[in-house]
Amino acid sequence: MQAWKDYQEKNKDRFLEELFELLRIPSVSAKSEHKKDMLQCAELVKKRLLDAGADTVNIYPTDGHPIVYGEKIIDPKKPTVLVYGHYDVQPAEPLELWKTPPFEPTVIDGKIFARGSCDDKGQFYMHVKALEILVQTNSLNNNIKFCIEGEEEIGSPHLGKFVADHKELLKADCVLISDSAMISLETPSLDVGLRGLSYIEVEVTGPNRDLHSGVYGGAVANPITILAKMIASLHDENNHITIPGFYDDVLESTPAERELMAKAPFDEEAFKADLGIKELWGENGYTTHERTGVRPTLELNGIWGGYTGEGAKTVLPSKAYAKISARLVPNQKSDKIAEMLIQHMEKIAPANVTVKATLHHGGEPYLTPLNSTAYQAASKAVETTLGKVPIPVRGGGSIPICALFEKELGIKIVFMGFGLDSDNLHSPNEKFNMANFYKGIETIPYFHKYFTEMM
Repeated sequence: MQAWKDYQEKNKDRFLEELFELLRIPSVSAKSEHKKDMLQCAELVKKRLLDAGADTVNIYPTDGHPIVYGEKIIDPKKPTVLVYGHYDVQPAEPLELWKTPPFEPTVIDGKIFARGSCDDKGQFYMHVKALEILVQTNSLNNNIKFCIEGEEEIGSPHLGKFVADHKELLKADCVLISDSAMISLETPSLDVGLRGLSYIEVEVTGPNRDLHSGVYGGAVANPITILAKMIASLHDENNHITIPGFYDDVLESTPAERELMAKAPFDEEAFKADLGIKELWGENGYTTHERTGVRPTLELNGIWGGYTGEGAKTVLPSKAYAKISARLVPNQKSDKIAEMLIQHMEKIAPANVTVKATLHHGGEPYLTPLNSTAYQAASKAVETTLGKVPIPVRGGGSIPICALFEKELGIKIVFMGFGLDSDNLHSPNEKFNMANFYKGIETIPYFHKYFTEMM
């Protein structure tokens, strides 16, 4: 619709500056020192929703960081779309690897560099501006609700209770999420599923204190060495996970599904060049897209122990630590896999150390039916603005609340992300293409139009 385009073109510079204001707030949910920043960011999200035309916006406190809820109800009898997003971001460290300040958005070659630019401030803000366009052009024909939380990056520990306690408030006909990626604007795609997550921390203890490595080395087991050996044993020579029972519940992809995934273009040499690596790695017998979408994985996310400061200190440490996560696929359960990980790490530990393994957080995998009204509306919307039918693909990341929303609200989720896998999510120099940001704002009103017409 021309009115939508005209309004966006007239206001696009303001849209961008408003996003920059959000990005300047270091809303890092994982760090207690950013508690005030989290509250400041929630207040700004509330203001922007009201400015965009929401009738009611409230900030709901939780035992952690607050949730922002807003709504624009034009007629309770009309279809309702619940937009989910999150205003919290990952820690920016290591800061020395950023080329620009992580909380001072900088545009370079048409890309917005800042922590949260793509994950997820830039993407959820597309929906806020889409609401404004629909309201200002008097073309909103459905109800829109917003649930923007502040704890997604730490596993959404308090969202479940909020959803369970506010089912009527959140009642809708579908959940629309832009916290995912597409292949590119030239080759559009829609995620039809995300992997689940089980995340644990392992503590290995040897002697009761740090020891002189010359006096005790060779006689006392080094916890770092033992932990490294334990971690190395988790994959075999085919990069297959060795934990007994790990694959028991995996829903295997059919030949037809694998053929459909193969339609997504993939340039292996460009992929390797972008990452600065010479060879790829992964479970034998599967393509790169399959390894990152339909197969479960086990990754070491961090390992530390001993002396890591400047200079040398010949110490045999008392303790070593690791953070380990498993990405899960349909039919796997996060609590079951987490318990399996914990028990396995305890079981394989030799007698010369003790192991303590604890759960951080988890979430269930999710699949979107291709025949759902929400998916069909999203596909048609993307086709309208990008000129091609989007390819359905499986996303490798996790959004822990997806299965929760379906369970508690009884509705399906559709993913309509405009980020790219190469946007450095969770890494230094996170970015979001301005072209993708604007194209998302242009496309989302069509989703609401088509979803309403199809219902």
